[in-house]
Amino acid sequence: MARESRGLETLLSRREPVSIATVNPATGELVKQFQAHSDADVETRLARAAATAQTWRKTPLAARTTVLTRAADLLDERKDDYGRLMALEMGKTVRGGAAEAAKCATTCRYYAEHAEAFLADEPIQSDGERAFVAYEPLGVVLAVMPWNFPFWQVVRFAAPAIAAGNVGLLKHASNVPQCALALERLFLDAGAPEGVFQTLLIGPEAVAAVLADPRVSAATLTGSEPAGSSVAAIAGKHIKRTVLELGGSDPFVVMPSADLDAAISTAVDARIINSGQSCIAAKRFIVHRSIADRFTQGFCEKMRSLVVGDPADAATAVGPLATRQIRDDIHEQVRQSVAGGAKLLLGGEPLDRPGWYFQPTVLADAPPGTPAYGDEIFGPVATILTASDVDEAIRIANDVDFGLGASAWTRDEAEADCLARGLAAGNVFINAMVVSDARFPFGGIKKSGYGRELGGAIGMREFMNMKTVRMKGFAS
Repeated sequence: MARESRGLETLLSRREPVSIATVNPATGELVKQFQAHSDADVETRLARAAATAQTWRKTPLAARTTVLTRAADLLDERKDDYGRLMALEMGKTVRGGAAEAAKCATTCRYYAEHAEAFLADEPIQSDGERAFVAYEPLGVVLAVMPWNFPFWQVVRFAAPAIAAGNVGLLKHASNVPQCALALERLFLDAGAPEGVFQTLLIGPEAVAAVLADPRVSAATLTGSEPAGSSVAAIAGKHIKRTVLELGGSDPFVVMPSADLDAAISTAVDARIINSGQSCIAAKRFIVHRSIADRFTQGFCEKMRSLVVGDPADAATAVGPLATRQIRDDIHEQVRQSVAGGAKLLLGGEPLDRPGWYFQPTVLADAPPGTPAYGDEIFGPVATILTASDVDEAIRIANDVDFGLGASAWTRDEAEADCLARGLAAGNVFINAMVVSDARFPFGGIKKSGYGRELGGAIGMREFMNMKTVRMKGFAS
């Protein structure tokens, strides 16, 4: 599956090195090759992180949040430069990259403004004693991050972790090394001490040793199911906390009472966000039979009109896919789905041009067992399925191994409540597309992972010791 390329390139058990390089997805040309950090380099960074963790946790909160505020300012100032860098390394539109950097800035400010409340001791009523829960940082957190949102995925971990007094080690995807180094420079320029946030230029074969190191207290991974399973196994062996955000085959349910024009327009946006390379992009469109023809016609018309092209062009809606392998994997998933009985309504082929482009594609009536029915297709490929009523729509929506996000469209309040309660996902949006936001917990169930990011204090406390303190002989 293309998903494997989104986090660790393969299982962590592989031993052969992976190339760390910038390859322009719009042209297929090698831009810059990087030398992986040596064992000695990694040891230097690990030792620095462990030493800094001891001082950073004791650094006044105001100083820690000042770093985040300054990082937010720099993200805003540099957003266009960062947008161009993302376009160069993984094919995101420059416009989309600038928006991603701005979202990172908003999240840094959010945690800077609210960290004091999130980290405050929580008193517990207990007769004859003073009792409270204290929230304390765990120390060094290893972040294994994907290429598809090369700034956002990192900052949504780093902002709350740094505010809490943890320090971060980033192992980024091997095709976005310049983004990884830019993030390290961002926090240094924002005034963070040298060991607060560091990048490790290593391949997946080197991750296991870092994760097993006793100086690393916890890990977070966004990526493929195989990569998540590997990280969880290693962390479990060494009794370390993990947060995993893995695959998604998100449903987009449309019922007869929905505002159909709004649903169709949003459905296209929800499918082709980041050229379809998003864990929470809608992938399976489950439409009531009574409106299926109208939805399908409108959806296909809008997909057909999308501009596919250079990510630097403001008119581009769908840029190149991040790697040749991802493009080829998607093509094979579409081919297998059609061979298995799915109807090809639109697209279905790579574009005959330099770079790794794939046509916006629409499939219909994919039978269970085909990739288009339940797998994650990490590109601009949509599957339309039909249901006779809300119960069947929920059954089809839940009939996959994933449970990350879900969107449902209805103007019937009872039906909306039924969908909100019945859809098996970590995030359910009614009459809107699924998005992440610092104020709300983000994560999945089933094979989409476990744990939560963001959500104010909820995500921050994933990497904190929730310490119970009871002090007899002192007034509460």
